[in-house]
Amino acid sequence: MINVGHEKLTNLVTKMIQSAGSERAEAVAVAENLVEANLMGHDSHGVGLAPRYMLHAVTGTMAPGAKASLITDNGVYLLLDGNMGYGQTIGREAMEIAINKVKKNGAAIVGLRNVHHLGRIGAWGEICAKAGFISIHYVNATGHKPYVAPYGGYEARYSTNPYCTALPATEKTPMMVLDMATSRVAQGKVRVAHYAEKQMPMPDALVGPNGKLTTDPGVVFREPMGALLAFGEHKGSGMAILCDLLAGGLPGGGTARPELNTGDTIRNNMLTIVIDPAQFNSGVPFADEFDSLVAYVKSGQPAEGHDKIRVAGEPEQETMGKRRASGIVIDDNTWAEMIKLGCESGMTQADFDGVVG
Repeated sequence: MINVGHEKLTNLVTKMIQSAGSERAEAVAVAENLVEANLMGHDSHGVGLAPRYMLHAVTGTMAPGAKASLITDNGVYLLLDGNMGYGQTIGREAMEIAINKVKKNGAAIVGLRNVHHLGRIGAWGEICAKAGFISIHYVNATGHKPYVAPYGGYEARYSTNPYCTALPATEKTPMMVLDMATSRVAQGKVRVAHYAEKQMPMPDALVGPNGKLTTDPGVVFREPMGALLAFGEHKGSGMAILCDLLAGGLPGGGTARPELNTGDTIRNNMLTIVIDPAQFNSGVPFADEFDSLVAYVKSGQPAEGHDKIRVAGEPEQETMGKRRASGIVIDDNTWAEMIKLGCESGMTQADFDGVVG
């Protein structure tokens, strides 16, 4: 295991992304987004993705430097094409456009299609929440083989199709960000376990190619391939299909059709709905309801094995505080892959050795 401080790690990943063809500003945006995911405890969406991003950049299945194109602008409706640019820059650009639309029209419904991996979707919800708005995000992915089996089956048919909703903070309550895969676990968390040579801690997250449950994360990375399972059985499976249709089908980016589930890239599509809570003029401030409900929910007694009741977003903030102080731990296989891609792109072993410790 390697332990790296978050600032040194950000500088290192910036250099990695630059070596794969990005200008410094873009590389910094990507690195900060990935390291922030690690800080929040979501290693699945952290710096372990940098080698894959670099490979896509140098092979041409992702376009460094690309900007979003405006396809349609119709009242509250916006359709953007990401031109397969970095999700870390295109995602921010899309949210900034959406926020300006909300300030003008009171709401925004934004379709974003054909963008490279958007990373942790909560990051885009947080941008909207910091502007004082509620946002709802549906995401799908194509460009690679599917990973998730529908309820009732064991063969993969679609991706982990995330869902996210973010609520702005009040004077009493921090922003709430619910950001989740519709599979039992994110595919990246299976990758983290596989690279760390560990079994999955939950017995109902993976199924092998024989249709039997397994805790071996390797079933997702070798042939014949197994699959991830949906959370909540038919509930998660139903939500995953909705995410595919709303994120991919509605904006025209495509759903998990077999002809789109090929290649070696990550193509995300996202439908974002941004709401100004003040526009209803309900006479009951939303912030007051938010405060009172969270306070009531958290007033209960913690169950065995829990020190307190937490709501969405709190574990990430707690983990961030700890990891800022203690550093980010990276497994040896992930670190070796980072070194390999970095050195193949013109970096040196010394670049990596210099940040450890």
